[in-house]
Amino acid sequence: MVGERARSIRAVLFDKDGTLVDFHRTWSAIARRLALEAADEDAHEAERLLERAGYDTATASFRADSVFAAGTNAEVVALWHPHLGTDGRRALTARFNMITAVEGAEMAVAVEGVPEALAALKKRGLKLGVATNDSTGGAERTVRALGIASLFDATYGYDAVASPKPAPDVVLAFADAMGLRPSEIAMVGDNGHDMACARAAGAGLAVAVLSGTGTRETLSPLAHVVLDSVADLPGWMAGNVEPSPRPLASG
Repeated sequence: MVGERARSIRAVLFDKDGTLVDFHRTWSAIARRLALEAADEDAHEAERLLERAGYDTATASFRADSVFAAGTNAEVVALWHPHLGTDGRRALTARFNMITAVEGAEMAVAVEGVPEALAALKKRGLKLGVATNDSTGGAERTVRALGIASLFDATYGYDAVASPKPAPDVVLAFADAMGLRPSEIAMVGDNGHDMACARAAGAGLAVAVLSGTGTRETLSPLAHVVLDSVADLPGWMAGNVEPSPRPLASG
């Protein structure tokens, strides 16, 4: 079944954090800064907010599919400030978007082997894209900072589509932009939102990676394929994906 799906893949759409970017090395300090700001510099309250967003003090990491690991800044603000009015939430979300866009790029650490893997996939003639629940501007800054921006044909943040992941919008938008069917796209991610997005869109493959916050136990029931990281994707695709005679759209 997976082999049949893989043969038609013409493009790959990647989640960003936990998939291309080392989530914990990049985001732990930024999460604490956001929590402290939201808590008016009250360290105890900031810890409480982090726990509500999915931070597990026992493992010093964010839980799989937690709001901070998989959601948008708007969702984080709504969780931390449920009684804040619409204008206040909008302003704080914009503030968080600015912080995460700038500091997320400045502190970004790529998952080991990702630049080389992306270059290998591009060499195979595959179209590549980024789909994140971060802002589009933040994602673009990050791929530029990592020196991999030229490898991508499109970048989508939560603010580039009507509904963010787990809705199918980013896959459908990428398919349309590349002149492909959703069934010709592999969606790669580290959490349940990514897998749900892939399946809702009718993507050809839902590929889970264990480099982020998800675990084999949480991802295996949702994914067609589970790999250790994106670094393993070129090798897997070389053994499973056959080139198609139909030319790729220019994108």
